[in-house]
Amino acid sequence: MKRLTLILAGALLTGGAAAAQPGPTFGSHGMALFGGKDALYASHLPMFHAPHDYQVVLQVHVADPKLDAALRQRLDGKTALWTIDPEKFELDRLAPNAAAPVREFKADLVDGHFERGGKTQYAGATVVVDKVLVFRKLSADAAKRDSARYVQLGSGKQRYLVKEIDSRPDFDHIVAITSPAGASGAPVVLAKQGLDETAADTLTRALPGAKVTGTVYFDTADLK
Repeated sequence: MKRLTLILAGALLTGGAAAAQPGPTFGSHGMALFGGKDALYASHLPMFHAPHDYQVVLQVHVADPKLDAALRQRLDGKTALWTIDPEKFELDRLAPNAAAPVREFKADLVDGHFERGGKTQYAGATVVVDKVLVFRKLSADAAKRDSARYVQLGSGKQRYLVKEIDSRPDFDHIVAITSPAGASGAPVVLAKQGLDETAADTLTRALPGAKVTGTVYFDTADLK
């Protein structure tokens, strides 16, 4: 009887361990960090393979009010790249309908690209997820698009355009703009020139009254 009890206990422990195994989207999901006094945004740096094959854009804040204020001041009105180097978690838990959604995570906040020589400015910060603005699974199949669709973030003067990743190969592109009061926040669709970065004057013509202030992030290397 004692031996049977030990066998059953071992089976239960084995089953519990199996249930706790990481899923297919578990990993360290680096993000571009941008925004300012009106809002902070985090855009996952995707690839066409698991666990990074999702385009995700979040509106976030830092749990520490002093750190949040300092970060917004440092980022506000600037296009220098900052990134988030987070603890590991399941990326699909950021889906709007996730059964156990990620509400916050620990991360280092890095001036520059965290994998390309960036310098950590704030270590171990708690990043709180306020809204999931974009959540799309990417297809690994080769695809070609003749147009590029940009989603607008923000509703005030300071806004951002984030390109929808819908081709393979493709490019990741985040652009800062200033927009007149009351301007539409609708997505912008433009002709696409292969993997070339969309020109500032092309974006300006598509957004009457707006001005491109700079590129926050542009990359093709991870989306081949």
